[in-house]
Amino acid sequence: RRVHGVLETGRVCPGGGACESALSVYLDNYATTLSSREQLAISEFANSLLVIPKQLAINAAKDATDLVAKLRACHNASQTDTNKEELKWCGLDLFEGKIVNNVKAGVLEPVMGKITSLRKATEAAITILRIDDRIMLEQQQQGRGGYGDECY
Repeated sequence: RRVHGVLETGRVCPGGGACESALSVYLDNYATTLSSREQLAISEFANSLLVIPKQLAINAAKDATDLVAKLRACHNASQTDTNKEELKWCGLDLFEGKIVNNVKAGVLEPVMGKITSLRKATEAAITILRIDDRIMLEQQQQGRGGYGDECY
């Protein structure tokens, strides 16, 4: 099925958590430009994307905290420094326990599988936020207020 997806679209992306880390960094940076509660939702979604590279590192018995921090630093540099644009291909090398250019290393994934996964994760997050908004609205209509009011 994966091979079929690649043959159908002809497109691949770097594996080893590269796409998830790059998107996480991008969304975190974008979230800081907002001053509403959407900032928190976007920041948490960005953080949730790091589950993939963290779990990859854990499964390979590597230091997930260290590797993911280095991976995020690479992707942040690639997005903020035009001289370091080649770092956008960085992902985890779980044999050596380091960050490498996964395009050069041949660690690739079909783009369609990645898009489908991200679309479903986004839809799930939006559904949860809608339910949360509905609960808060019902509490306000009943005169109980939203979250945290019982602390005052």
